[in-house]
Amino acid sequence: MTRRVQRWFICLCHVTLMVGGWPVSANAQDTLVWLLRDLPPVTIFEGPRKGQGALDQLLPMLAERLPEYRHQILHVNRARGTQMLREPSFTCDPSLLWTPERAKYVVFSTQAFVTVSNGVMIRRSQQEAMAPFINDGQFDLQAFLDAPNTRLGATAERSYGAVIDERLKHATAHKLALHYGNDALGSLLQMQRLGRLEAVLGYWTEIRYHAMQQGIDPQELMFFPIKGAAPYQRTHIGCSNTALGREAIERINQVLRDIPLEQVQQSYASWLDPVTREHYLRDNPSFFQDSPMP
Repeated sequence: MTRRVQRWFICLCHVTLMVGGWPVSANAQDTLVWLLRDLPPVTIFEGPRKGQGALDQLLPMLAERLPEYRHQILHVNRARGTQMLREPSFTCDPSLLWTPERAKYVVFSTQAFVTVSNGVMIRRSQQEAMAPFINDGQFDLQAFLDAPNTRLGATAERSYGAVIDERLKHATAHKLALHYGNDALGSLLQMQRLGRLEAVLGYWTEIRYHAMQQGIDPQELMFFPIKGAAPYQRTHIGCSNTALGREAIERINQVLRDIPLEQVQQSYASWLDPVTREHYLRDNPSFFQDSPMP
C-alpha cells in the first residue's frame, strides 16, 4: 500500500459522519459506507493507539484494492449498525459474525479475520462466589443463567457466537443487563463494579482495554472461556443485501484472496497475553483452511 493511500485513508477514518438519523441512499452507487464500531483492539477510535487496531490496518488495504468505490466511514454502535444494514442502503460492516438471523438481510464475505472467542469476565473479588460456575478453567454460562440471584451484562443486538447466542436467547429478561449505548461495555463494567451484575460478556482484549479506559485495573478482573464454545471465531465482512451490496461482496471476496491476512492476524496477536498469543499463532495456519461460513 502506498504512503499516499495510507495517509488518505487514515484521514478519512478520523472523519465521523455525525448525522444520527442519516440514511445512505442506494442511488449513491459509487459510495461504500463502512460501519465501524469501537471494538478495541480490532478497531480503536480514541486514545494513544487510535487507528492502530487490526481492522484499522485491513480497511486501507481493502480501499486501495476497491478503487471503483468512494469509501466513507461511519462510527456506529451495534444497534445502529444493525438498523442500517437492514435498510436498502449501500453499507458494509467489516467485523461481523455469521448468524442465521443476519443472513436474512446481510450478504457475507468469505472469512476475513479470526479472533479468540468471547467469554465471561468476573471480578477477582467475586472468584469464590463464582466458583460453582467454573470448572477446568471454563465458565458454565447455562448454570450461571439458571442460578438464582445472578445477572449477566451484554451489549444489545450483538452476536457472541452460536453457543453463547443460544444461551442468551432462552435466558429470562431479568437475568440480562443489555446495554445499547455507544460505550456499552464501559457502562457494563461500571455496573459490575457497583455490584449491579456479576459477570460481563465480551472479548478479553476488548474488556481489558475498556477497563483501563474506565480506570479499572485489569489485574482485578478474571476472564474465562465459555463451556462448549469454540476457542476461535471467524469474522466476515457483511454488506446490506441489495444489488450494490451483493456486487461489493463479490469484489471483496476477490480482494481478500490477494490481501496478506497473516499480517492482520499478527497485528491482532500483539494485543493478546503471552500464553494466548502463543496458542493463537500456533493455530494460525488452520484459520485459512476452507471451513463452513460460521
